[in-house]
Amino acid sequence: MKLSERARAIKPSPTFAVEAKAREMRARGIDVIGFGAGEPDFDTPEHIRDAGIDAINSGFTRYTPTAGIPELKEAIVAKLRRDNGLDYEPSQIIVSCGAKHSLYNAFQALCGPGDEVIIPAPYWVSYPDQVRMSGARPVIVDTSSTDFKITPRVLADAITPRTRAIILNSPSNPTGVMYSQDELSAIAEIVVENDLFVVSDEIYERLLYRGAEFVSIAALGEEIKARTLVVNGVSKTYAMTGWRIGYAAGDSELISAMNKIQSHSTSNPCSISQRAALAAITGPDEPVQYMVEQFRVRGEYMHERLSGMPGIECVEPVGAFYCFPKVSSYYGKTLAGEVVKDSVSFADAILEKAHVAVVAGAGFGTEDYVRMSYATSLEKIKEGLDRLEQALSEMK
Repeated sequence: MKLSERARAIKPSPTFAVEAKAREMRARGIDVIGFGAGEPDFDTPEHIRDAGIDAINSGFTRYTPTAGIPELKEAIVAKLRRDNGLDYEPSQIIVSCGAKHSLYNAFQALCGPGDEVIIPAPYWVSYPDQVRMSGARPVIVDTSSTDFKITPRVLADAITPRTRAIILNSPSNPTGVMYSQDELSAIAEIVVENDLFVVSDEIYERLLYRGAEFVSIAALGEEIKARTLVVNGVSKTYAMTGWRIGYAAGDSELISAMNKIQSHSTSNPCSISQRAALAAITGPDEPVQYMVEQFRVRGEYMHERLSGMPGIECVEPVGAFYCFPKVSSYYGKTLAGEVVKDSVSFADAILEKAHVAVVAGAGFGTEDYVRMSYATSLEKIKEGLDRLEQALSEMK
């Protein structure tokens, strides 16, 4: 069959590929420790589950407005005002089938052939392909030498007459780093001066450690707010990945365009999930605080262990639930007769020989690293790191 050029250009998600291979190995009876998943291992809190059940039992199972039910949009408006110091009207909010869906709608509405979108690397794996699907060109900017953050100077150098937008993800997947207010202010100046747009992916804003305080770039003044789309959701904060509810806040004209795109693709997000998301955003915060504390303990342990392994360098994460160790010192070595040439072959070797699943850095645009999620139990983290350390010691 002859597929479209767009379909042929899109690459499969490397994170899903790793998880699929790990599941296949487990089905064959192999005990695989998974550090690949980008989702909390906790159950969705009970009060949120109850809200979903109540929605079903009350017959709330029909179409809703495309952009989301009014009470959920109002709750998002209140959340943004309370937590982020941002004032929006409900008409400036759209609820979608996950934050990924909000991002997709945004690029379809903002970009087209000939446009360029600046993407700091390492990046979340879907950014470049979503930009390509809009017809625009992703401009990848390496940040591995600047603490995994794009600097104002590097940003300015990457801008051309075709630059339409920049993507910011803070706290970051895959590195766990976060931009400070001063760093965001400097970026905002460049954006305003060049009349660009910011797509600010803030999905990990609540998963912060060691006293880190989140700041949205949109909160740094009306000029930058007018040029920013804030993207967030309930997946990570409330352990609701499968419920598929994300949202975006921004300029009413952009939100209206995203609404039209969504109306012809998915229509409304799941009615039941919207009621559950409403309970999440307006409900008690203790379950979130508990999960964050568990992630903090796990992240500190994983970072300490990785940093103590010979040949491994690892920045300490302040947010999200990933470590991003540099493993390139092992390239050129062999494990059980297999040569490790790059991040993909490193991840393959560790999975096949040590039965530990990690995601190759190549999928995030940075070849010398792998991503390891600590969204799993401390017991499994300890066992997986023991296996990894043993495998590294056997590389010749």
